Amino acid sequence: MKLFTKGLLLIALPSAIELALLGVVFDMQAQTARAVERSSDSKQILYQAAALENPMLRQVARVRAGIATGDPSFMDRHAAWIDISDRLARLEQAVADTPSQVARVVRMREAADSYRQQALSVAQSLRTGATMKPFVTLEGGELPARVVSFRQQLGDFIGEASRLEAERNATLARTRRLQQYTLAGAVIGSMLLWAGTAFAFARGIGRRLDVLAENAQRLASGRPLPRPLAGDDEIAALDAALHRTSALLRVADQNQAALKASLQTRAQELARVNETLRQATQDNEMFIYSVSHDLRSPLVNMQGFSKELQVSCDELRATVVEAGLPDVEHKRLTQMLDGDVQESLRFVRSSVTRAAGIIDALLRISRAGRLDYQWQRVSVGRAVARAVDALQKRIDERAAVVVVRELPTAWGDPSAIEQVFSQLLANAVNFLDPSRPGRIEVGALDGAPDAGASAVAARTRTYFVRDNGLGIPAAYMSKVFRAFQRLHGEVAQGDGIGLALVRRTVERHGGRVWVESAEGAGSTFFVTLPDQPLRH
Repeated sequence: MKLFTKGLLLIALPSAIELALLGVVFDMQAQTARAVERSSDSKQILYQAAALENPMLRQVARVRAGIATGDPSFMDRHAAWIDISDRLARLEQAVADTPSQVARVVRMREAADSYRQQALSVAQSLRTGATMKPFVTLEGGELPARVVSFRQQLGDFIGEASRLEAERNATLARTRRLQQYTLAGAVIGSMLLWAGTAFAFARGIGRRLDVLAENAQRLASGRPLPRPLAGDDEIAALDAALHRTSALLRVADQNQAALKASLQTRAQELARVNETLRQATQDNEMFIYSVSHDLRSPLVNMQGFSKELQVSCDELRATVVEAGLPDVEHKRLTQMLDGDVQESLRFVRSSVTRAAGIIDALLRISRAGRLDYQWQRVSVGRAVARAVDALQKRIDERAAVVVVRELPTAWGDPSAIEQVFSQLLANAVNFLDPSRPGRIEVGALDGAPDAGASAVAARTRTYFVRDNGLGIPAAYMSKVFRAFQRLHGEVAQGDGIGLALVRRTVERHGGRVWVESAEGAGSTFFVTLPDQPLRH
């Protein structure tokens, strides 16, 4: 009889008992899983409910701001209402098994929809010039009646959800205790059952099991195994499997060593490639600097020679006048000197000026990549204030309003960060829409880690500069941060490298910059900066 057959006969009874114990354990695990799921659902419901109040209060603030300023654009945030509706829909789905909570969500949606209709009526009245007196009355008090109703229903909902959460947490605790007791009993019972079975087996196969255990220990410690056990029973089959496993592990160790060597080689190659790229970037910057610097001399010469040619033309014109030439010759020479030659000289001087501007821009781009930053804690608020002061004359000329919100500090170079916001503010001022009052806002998003930021920064802050200017066409969005790309050239002068310098500076700080814009509605530039030292 095979060892397996003997073993089945010896363990049939304890196995049946153990299966029953396992069934009890699995049932308790299922009950615990259901309790955990219900508790987790309660926490999620509370979180979703708690996140509903702020969006509604922000809509109240926008309605009141629209009434106060007479500007209906404050109430054009349809996405916010859609977000509130989506949140209520998710909340209703989450409490579908609790009719009383569903009813509260329905009442909250009714209050929110009613207030939304009120907000739309306010916006329509503002656009048509109707009186705001009825709406001022409706908006009177600390909060509108519909919003008060919304908050009351939300408070009742959260209270009931908290009570349900407490009940479910208590149920979960009881279920877990019962699960622990059940599991302990099953483990102890299983140990006792199998101890008796093992004792029965040990009488006839103790030595072979000891050899098998020793081989398993050898395999675990990486030592070579002795000769395989003789026989054709299951222990011999297991011992043979251990020997095969040992052989496979030796092959795996060899493959791992080869893979490690290959990875080290690839790492060295990658390091060399990175060094090559770094050197190439440095060489490129040096090339730009050298070429730009060397081009200045011939441009200066061209400018000087164009002035000499102008002087010579003036002298030649005087000579022609003094020579007393016939009228035909005098007219022809005068037209040549005052027409073609003067136009050519103006073209040369204009081309030299443009070339000089391009060279200066290239030098600025080159220097931006080679400056040594003085890393320190930077007050972004003071940096923005200095930038606004420097642009105050242009801001007054445009009759624009600049609003600066509270700005958290950042880690970086003070001068570089000030230049970033100076350029963004200058762009916003330059491209305001002259057909409407200009408004520029500088602020910061909530202080959450930025998932798209550089991995060297453990945490970043996101700032924004928002304007209601001309906006950026969708086709031009991918070119905004490229050098020498200019939009609305008829509105403002420039060399087209400001935003390229902004991106270069921000990336050297370990952050990133991007823009969201709609043509004719304005633009918002976002900048992320580290709020603690970079880790290299």
